[in-house]
Amino acid sequence: ESLHSCIGLLGISAGSLLLAVHFYSSRGAAPLIPSTALGLLLLLPSALLAYAGIRRSLRNASLLVSLCLTLSAFWSGYGVILILAGQGLLPEPGDARDALVPGLATFTLALLLVALVGFLCGEPVLALVASAVSLAGAHEVALHYSSSLGPSAVACSHLVVCLLGGYFALGRMLYFLTKGKVALPGTDLSEKKAQEQGRGGAGSSNPFAAPGLLLNMLSASVFGCRLLGVTHRVFLGHVPWLWVAGTYQIGICVLSYRAMDALMATAFGFTSILKFAGGYCLLYPAWQPEEPSFPTPVLVVFSILFAVLALFLSLQSPVDGLYLLVFVTYCIALACSPRGFFAGGPQGVAVAIFVASALVSLIHLYNVRARAKSPPGKGAVKALLARSSLLKLREGPDLHAPYLGYSKYADAEVLAYACSALASFALTATGDPQAPLATVVIPWVVVAGGILKLLSGSVAFARGKTLESSAFILYAVMWIIWGLARYSGLYSTARSFHAAVGIVAFMLFNSFIVFCSLFLNMAWFFYSLTFMLIAVSFLLDAIHALPTGYDIAATLIFGLVSFYCFLAALSSSTFEGCCFPVGRPVVQLSGVGAGTTKCLHLPARKASSVKRIADILRNGGTCGIPTDTVYVLVAACSRPDAVEKAHRSKRQAQDRPMSLWISSLKQLEPAKHLFTPLLWDFMEAAWPSPISLVIPRGEWVDFLGMKDSAKYVGTPQSVAIRIPDCSVTTHLIDLVGPIVVTSANPTGEADTTHHNQVYAKLGDKVDAVLCGGPSPENIASTVVDCTKIDSGNVGFFRVGIIPKSQVLQILEQVQKK
Repeated sequence: ESLHSCIGLLGISAGSLLLAVHFYSSRGAAPLIPSTALGLLLLLPSALLAYAGIRRSLRNASLLVSLCLTLSAFWSGYGVILILAGQGLLPEPGDARDALVPGLATFTLALLLVALVGFLCGEPVLALVASAVSLAGAHEVALHYSSSLGPSAVACSHLVVCLLGGYFALGRMLYFLTKGKVALPGTDLSEKKAQEQGRGGAGSSNPFAAPGLLLNMLSASVFGCRLLGVTHRVFLGHVPWLWVAGTYQIGICVLSYRAMDALMATAFGFTSILKFAGGYCLLYPAWQPEEPSFPTPVLVVFSILFAVLALFLSLQSPVDGLYLLVFVTYCIALACSPRGFFAGGPQGVAVAIFVASALVSLIHLYNVRARAKSPPGKGAVKALLARSSLLKLREGPDLHAPYLGYSKYADAEVLAYACSALASFALTATGDPQAPLATVVIPWVVVAGGILKLLSGSVAFARGKTLESSAFILYAVMWIIWGLARYSGLYSTARSFHAAVGIVAFMLFNSFIVFCSLFLNMAWFFYSLTFMLIAVSFLLDAIHALPTGYDIAATLIFGLVSFYCFLAALSSSTFEGCCFPVGRPVVQLSGVGAGTTKCLHLPARKASSVKRIADILRNGGTCGIPTDTVYVLVAACSRPDAVEKAHRSKRQAQDRPMSLWISSLKQLEPAKHLFTPLLWDFMEAAWPSPISLVIPRGEWVDFLGMKDSAKYVGTPQSVAIRIPDCSVTTHLIDLVGPIVVTSANPTGEADTTHHNQVYAKLGDKVDAVLCGGPSPENIASTVVDCTKIDSGNVGFFRVGIIPKSQVLQILEQVQKK
């Protein structure tokens, strides 16, 4: 915590120092730091700030996340504009001012909001820094419109920021290095930690929403300033602000998935597309004499997607849902304006977006730290839905439950389906079939259908959805390659054959996905099958044999299927029960994963998961759990029916009997008199460890309560027993009592070293899997024969992770004792 805060504060100090030096020396004939060099140097502290904001722990939510990410985006855009000015790409006298003012004005207000919330919610350090940066931005805006202020005042403001950030960073480093012995006034972290602990549950579920909303202010400011007359035109110099905002919003989209806020992540994905499209349209006239045209179909579809998302988001937060309606209006205004982003109508809506973003971001910033939350209206929605017997919101720990194991991300399928719909409807834009499709391909096909779908595929892979992630990534690569090739005019006669060969290769891959989707559900089958129609249209277009109207029909069919999948994914993630059915698998498998036979998956890192597994075992269930070696299948000794079930589901071989595990020798204390002193001392010295001891069978087995099922454990002469060296496993045994253990794989197969393998091999035969990721070791335990230990000798049935020499050394020490 202290380290990340120091990195953020030092980054703020470094950037402010660079700007202070720049403005102090700007009066001279040649500035001390040229514009290009200053722009490049500003990108370094912006990278540090982005790191500090991302790596900040979310356990104690802080305004540091919003401050660092907002200021990082500001300096990134500022640095790129300085580079453009240094390279002579802003030649007119007022170009640099017109390029900088929208960003400066936006971030001045944004940081003022952060400072205001910081003062209200007891974070004076960050509030002082944010207010100082806001003051410096206000001075710089004033400097651009009045030379009487002078650059020295701006330099002084940045120097104040540098001194404040440096002081607090130094105080935190001293506190950290001296372990609390030295604390500068105002930087005592022990008081801050006590305050954070006193706040308890303060903090919003998604602290990244606020900087994402502030970035919406930035893009709106670019077009709003032109409408209000603050800038003379929108041009190439505004592209850095739009593209920086789009890039950072893609990052915030990923971070929102990490914060398990799928709806806001989808919203940020949508708004990032608008930013890239706007920036591209400003860049387009640089090499084309005419202004770009706008595809009406895609903007109409985009407004519908925004409206549907706003409806579902209003169930989570009515304030955020109403906020998204402004973007519905924005898309409609763009669709109705032939000049698109250059027209007055969309720019008027941009002013509304600026005001709405400022208000909603203020609510989110306040809710990050305040104990008394600003009411988002969710309670009224829940009360309204409680009266309905048809709709019930999904809540609780299973809301973002992954397909396999546990995941750090929420589901991203909603964004992937929406991007498919956007990319497909973008291709319905009319025009010359041999033209590069102007502004359609890059923002709507490459960015939406390619980059964002690639992101969605990566998140799906992290959630254990192998087939879905493979399909999303394949389709994303297809959209990107086809879009860039089509845009750059590579569909010439000489290269058509090569393009056709590549498309055929994609079609072969997609054929495999279509085949696999037969075992998933009907929706996925039609989704992958209709994409084949798109690939066929690409192929026919490459060989110049495309029938009239076929491409429009194919894209419309795929777009409608994608839109239905978008609705189905939204409804299934919001409501209990499936409002939009996705259908059963076309082909049913009788093996693992058929139909709804999916065992429960619980993360091993949570104590509540271990308690739930213990309840299942006490109720007669069998579970797969992680250990200090490989995964094992377990049942409670106190449930003879579960022991028999484990033996039957495993198809246990007679030469590989099941073993017993305990958490401590206290569980065998009532039968201690049945063990020889040497054997008891040897068990005490050898455990806990990955050493299984095969000991003589006797009356002590009856103390474990297995009754008739004891015949499935060990042999008539001996039983293998051990205490695992794994805190999760021993805690589970403390809750359940002694357990019966066998390897979590059918007899004769390799040991399982990941919870996904347990599901693949025994998923329909166990009741739950405790997911701990990959095993710490890929080697099983060492099995020692102690049936003749009183004669001074031990044997080895299997030498595993513990070598013979170590076991013999333990025995020698016990004998000497």
